[in-house]
Amino acid sequence: MKMLSIEQELKENSYPGRGIILGKSEDGEHAVAAYFIMGRSENSRNRIFVEDGQGIRTQAFDPSKLIDPSLIIYSPVRVLGNKTIVTNGDQTDTIYDGMDKQMTFEQSLRTREFEPDAPNYTPRISGILHIESGQFNYAMSILKSSNGNPNGCNRYTFAYENPVAGEGHFIHTYMHDGNPLPSFEGEPKLISIPNKIEAFTELLWNNLNQENKISLFVRYIHLETGKVETRIVNKNR
Repeated sequence: MKMLSIEQELKENSYPGRGIILGKSEDGEHAVAAYFIMGRSENSRNRIFVEDGQGIRTQAFDPSKLIDPSLIIYSPVRVLGNKTIVTNGDQTDTIYDGMDKQMTFEQSLRTREFEPDAPNYTPRISGILHIESGQFNYAMSILKSSNGNPNGCNRYTFAYENPVAGEGHFIHTYMHDGNPLPSFEGEPKLISIPNKIEAFTELLWNNLNQENKISLFVRYIHLETGKVETRIVNKNR
């Protein structure tokens, strides 16, 4: 698979929607996760990321302007032991609860499908990092309507064992802006991951569309020590 420039992928797409990146830093020392949200409506844009235990949750920036919290207020990141779960919706809780009961990532998601936001039927994208004894692997999932038909749900899981240093994968909800919004197609995109969390955070935030970007989360987990570094950037301050 050809390695793509995450800078160009973001800069040339005004509305990828919500996006997840998982991978390994170039020096091979860190497992890396990133998640961003974008929005076109006032309700979607009225959000920030806040820390919540070892994870994060979305929160209304101005509670008085919150209209419908059902698809925009959730916990995008939760930690279960040595597993970090990252998703674009409340399926974070579904995965957490399922895996806490010894179900697999894929089995946990069997109870869910795409979002009920006709006519877009936004895909549910999810990822999980599993770190053990200085090694890690990750998986990504997308649940999407059958070419825009809500009567069918297409389920795809992509698993990455022994990730290569400096490589990561990027999956997002929409191919580009549109009406209705076209769902992501194909495998997660291969991109490069730098060593420093500050550099990666800046790269992602600066290349997301200025009008539509809302919030960004980036986390680096040291594979040997377990030390966690997290950055959160909110457009609303």
